[in-house]
Amino acid sequence: MLSAIVPNVATGDAGSAAPHSFDLCLSIGTLEATNDVQAEAFALRHLLRPGGLLIGAIVGGNSLPRLRAAMLAADRVEGGATPHLHPSIDGPSLAALLTSVGFTQPVVDVDRVNVAYPDLDRLVGDLRAMGCTNILAERSRRPITRRGLSIAQTEFGAGGSPTTERFELLHFAAWAPDFLTRQPGF
Repeated sequence: MLSAIVPNVATGDAGSAAPHSFDLCLSIGTLEATNDVQAEAFALRHLLRPGGLLIGAIVGGNSLPRLRAAMLAADRVEGGATPHLHPSIDGPSLAALLTSVGFTQPVVDVDRVNVAYPDLDRLVGDLRAMGCTNILAERSRRPITRRGLSIAQTEFGAGGSPTTERFELLHFAAWAPDFLTRQPGF
């Protein structure tokens, strides 16, 4: 039975929740929205009772390959690469991360969604509206120059017609170990 709603652990708000107090934790789009993904996963693990279940979804590391290539081309003319999107994790790495913080039997499923964009500006607008740009505290604050933007726009829309961009969604589940039976709680 769900006894309470836990504030967002990613914001450091989990202080009011006692360790091992939940049977289920949901992490939908929050695990990757932190500067320390491993610490976030560790905090979620310690909120779960033995045998508790974590279910979540995040944007995967193989998302937005056309945008990443366009921004890398822009960075080349500007004299160095800087992250323009927050880092993301791929499926096998997510399973290993969950295991490393004490979860057992992690399962990661990958969905790939292709979306057509008429131009780079529309894609960037959508990403900003979703809060999916770079959230790293230590990111570069240097804006892209007009020349760099022009290069990125050209690289992104090189085919002339709408550009298909891929979003990878990772759906995952993992169990807090039940130390008495050494099994997940099902």
